[in-house]
Amino acid sequence: MSLEIIPVSEWGIKNERPILIAGPCSVETEEQVMQTALRLKETNLDVLRGGIWKPRTRPNSFEGVGSVGLRWLKNAGRAIGVPVTTEVANAKHVYEALREQIDILWVGARTTVNPFAVQEIADALRGIDIPVLVKNPVNPDLPLWIGAFERLNAAGITKIGAIHRGFSTYGKSKYRNKPHWEIPIELKRQIPELPIIVDPSHITGKREMIHPVSQKALDLDFNGLMIESHITPDKALSDARQQITPERMVSIKKALLLRDNTTDNEVFLDRLEELRDSIDGIDERVIEVLAERMDVARQIGQCKKENNITILQKDRWDNIFQQRRDKGLDKGLTEDFMVDLYNSIHKESIRQQERIMNKGEDLK
Repeated sequence: MSLEIIPVSEWGIKNERPILIAGPCSVETEEQVMQTALRLKETNLDVLRGGIWKPRTRPNSFEGVGSVGLRWLKNAGRAIGVPVTTEVANAKHVYEALREQIDILWVGARTTVNPFAVQEIADALRGIDIPVLVKNPVNPDLPLWIGAFERLNAAGITKIGAIHRGFSTYGKSKYRNKPHWEIPIELKRQIPELPIIVDPSHITGKREMIHPVSQKALDLDFNGLMIESHITPDKALSDARQQITPERMVSIKKALLLRDNTTDNEVFLDRLEELRDSIDGIDERVIEVLAERMDVARQIGQCKKENNITILQKDRWDNIFQQRRDKGLDKGLTEDFMVDLYNSIHKESIRQQERIMNKGEDLK
C-alpha cells in the first residue's frame, strides 16, 4: 500500500522505540495535569497526553473540561520539556488545539468509525504539518482503519501513526476491549512504515493488566505505548479503573524488556533456520490434511443432496466442536485458537457443501 509517511525520528520525539505516551485520561484541573506531568518526568516519557473533550456513551457523564484545558496541558508539557497530545473529534477541536499549539493530535476510536468525521478532520488539517495518530475503529474493521490514514494522507498529512486500543466485544472477556492482535499485525504487514502505538489502558480496562499487555506489545515489535496515568487514579473523573499513578508508571517502564529485532549470533541464526524449515514442512502437511478434510466434506454434501438433507447439522457440529476443543486443550493449545480454528474449518466445510448443493457440482 502506497502512503507517504515521514518517520517518527522527524516528529520531534526523543525516542524512536519504544515511544512512551503517558498522562491522564482527562485533564481535570490545572494542578492535576501539572502534578501528573512533573511526577511522570522520571519515566523519561516522550509525549504527555490528556483528554480535553471526552466522548461518553451516555449524557450527563463527565465530558471533559473543554478548551480551557488545552493551555493547562500545553504548559504541563513545557514544564517537563515534552510535546503534548490530545484527541480531536471534529474541525472545531482541530482549530482550538492548533490555536493553543498542541503538538500531536489523535483521532479516537468512535470518530474513526465515521468517514465523514475523519474527512472533516483531514480537511481542517489540510496544509498543516502536524503528527496525527489514529485509533482503531471500535469494531474490528481493518479497511475502515486504513481508510482513515488514506484520508489524512490525501490531505497532505504525512506524519501519521496508529494507536491500537482494542475492539469492543459483547459478552464476557478479561479485556475491556479485545486486542485481536492479528489486526494490528496485518496493518503492520500492509503498511510496514506506519508506526503503531499500543494502548494497554483501553485494551485492559484494569490497571493490574497494563504491564503484561505492554510487554506483549513490545514483544510483537510495535513502536510504543500509550498509558493513562493520574496522580489519584481512584478519584479520576473518567476511566478511573484503568489509570495508574506516575510512580507505578515508573516501575512498569523499568520492568519492561526491550528485545532486539535481530542478532549476529550464528548459532542462534542456524537453529532458527532449522526450526523454520520444520515449520514449513509441517505447514505443507497441514494444508494437505485440510484439503483431504474438505474432500470428505464435499462427499458428505453429495450424500445430503441425494437424500434431500440440510447442510447444517447443529447437534453433530456441537459434538465435533466440543471434542476437538477439549483435545486441543489437552495438547497445550489455547481455547481461543481452537475456537477460531474450528469455526474457520466449519465455515469452509459449509461453503464446500454449498458448492455441491447449489451449483450441481458432481464429484468426479
